Amino acid sequence: MTDNAAPTAGTDDDAVALAHTLFEAAREGNTDLLRAYLEAGAPANLTNSAGDSLLMLAAYHGHADAVQLVLQHGADANTPNDRGQTPLAGAAFKGYADVARVLLDAGADPDAGSPSARAAAQMFARQEILDLLG
Repeated sequence: MTDNAAPTAGTDDDAVALAHTLFEAAREGNTDLLRAYLEAGAPANLTNSAGDSLLMLAAYHGHADAVQLVLQHGADANTPNDRGQTPLAGAAFKGYADVARVLLDAGADPDAGSPSARAAAQMFARQEILDLLG
C-alpha cells in the first residue's frame, strides 16, 4: 500500500471498534485503558454519533478520575453534545459533586449549555453542586 492509498474497509471497521472501546471505557471509568490510548494519540475530544465526548460520558457516569484524565489530555470542559448539554450539566443532573468540582477547576462554565449546569442543579435540587457553582 502506498502512503496516499485510501484506507481499507477493515481499517475503517477497526477505527469504529476502537472508538466504541474508548466510549465504553469512559462510561465505565476505565482510566487505564483511556490513558493508554490517549497517550498513544487518541483524540481527547472524540465524540460519538450523539455528540457525546469522552469527557461527557465520563462525567455523566460519575467518574471523576476519568474526567481529570481526559481533561489533562486536552478535552474541552465546555463542549456540548448535540442536545446542547455540557459535561458539567450532566454531572449536575446526576448529582456528582466530585465530577463537578474537577470540571469547574478546569474552567467549565456553569451557565453554558441548555439546560445549563446551574439550571440542572436548581431543577433537581442538587444543593452541594449549587454551592460549588457559587
